[in-house]
Amino acid sequence: MANSSNPSDNPRSPILFQPGMFGSLAIRDFRLLWFSNLSTSFAMQMQMVARGWLIYAMTSSPLALTWVMMSFMLPSFLFSLLGGVFADRLRKKPIIVSSQLLNAGATLILAYIIYTGSVGFWHFIFFGLFNGTILAISMPARSALIPEIVGEENLVNAMALQSATFNLSRILGPALAGILIAVFAAGNTTSSVGVGSVFYIIAGLYLIAVVSTSLLTNLGKPTATSKASPLDDIKEGFNYMWQDKVILGLLIMGFVPFTFGFSVSFLLPAFNQDVIGGGPDDLGLLMTSTGAGAFFGSMMLARLGDFSGKGRVMFYAAHLWAVSVLAFAFSQSLYQGMIAGAATGLFGSVFGALNMSIIQLTVRPDIRGRIMSILMMTFGLMPIGVIPISALAEFVGIDIALAISAVLLTVSMLILGYLFPDLIRIDKGHGDNVLIK
Repeated sequence: MANSSNPSDNPRSPILFQPGMFGSLAIRDFRLLWFSNLSTSFAMQMQMVARGWLIYAMTSSPLALTWVMMSFMLPSFLFSLLGGVFADRLRKKPIIVSSQLLNAGATLILAYIIYTGSVGFWHFIFFGLFNGTILAISMPARSALIPEIVGEENLVNAMALQSATFNLSRILGPALAGILIAVFAAGNTTSSVGVGSVFYIIAGLYLIAVVSTSLLTNLGKPTATSKASPLDDIKEGFNYMWQDKVILGLLIMGFVPFTFGFSVSFLLPAFNQDVIGGGPDDLGLLMTSTGAGAFFGSMMLARLGDFSGKGRVMFYAAHLWAVSVLAFAFSQSLYQGMIAGAATGLFGSVFGALNMSIIQLTVRPDIRGRIMSILMMTFGLMPIGVIPISALAEFVGIDIALAISAVLLTVSMLILGYLFPDLIRIDKGHGDNVLIK
């Protein structure tokens, strides 16, 4: 594995940041990118609540929720590899800014369609495909830019803060969306006016992210010097993945367990309505509780920094995640669901942030964008794995379906530990020093 890049290559970045939980925010460009991600994350969380509530009100089908989520995530499987090639070959900032502009424009159009009462189920499918494609092309560039800004020795802290950004939005965004739907709809929560008004606010948040990213001074220089074709670049990425068993194991770990662990998020609107009989405000509280747990987990990880035994912590977090999903499955009230949801958020956040950080630390810088694109591609397959769970939820109940997800999460981690024993031995550091010798 290649040695880490020196942050002194960026004259605007000090070699060593201030120690502590918020050390990476000492860099101006990282603060701007962090704020951009905060605005985008709030928009995405609010959109998830508003979209999920309206779709379930229209269809009363847990499977319909999965189809719409799949329309958003499936493009990651189809187009993220192209985004990885762009991230390694081109400047990253223009890719990110242009994609954010397109996303904001599409959301504004969808807001108008919803507000005027013209929305149908297939509108969500179409805009899901469009926004998902834009995200697939831009996310590898966004992920690969972070190590260039902060330096690899500060990457765990930076990735944990990024995760905390997302999880902070999970705390406040869903509750805010639920409240706004109720306020704008004047009590009629099935009103398209209420949901449409929230979508206008979401489009505004996306535009704020565009402005923040535009102020970055680091353009994200190209790292790949090969003159090969884009197809050859993609082949190089897959060859690198197959030859490096640690990277391969981490990428699988970032897909299979996540599919089962995040079944709670996919089925949350159905759980809210069918199990506890909640409204949009209750749905917002459930999503907020999972975000609160995840935020606490992210901040705890940010404070720890480059600690020892990362591999063991990943596996412990995954098994505790499974236990919390099982507890959520058999929750019978809003408060029980909130407590169990907070636990799922905490352990899922620690597991996910560690997985992403170690991938970033171990991969060669010149191929980082393509490896991150492969990870994004696997995320696009996640809804396919959730479809059987969603079908089970319709026929045998949401509680049984989520319990099965918890069992499968545990089994998948046991299999990964057996097939890739080096994953458990991951210790600390970066580059060639990641594994215990």
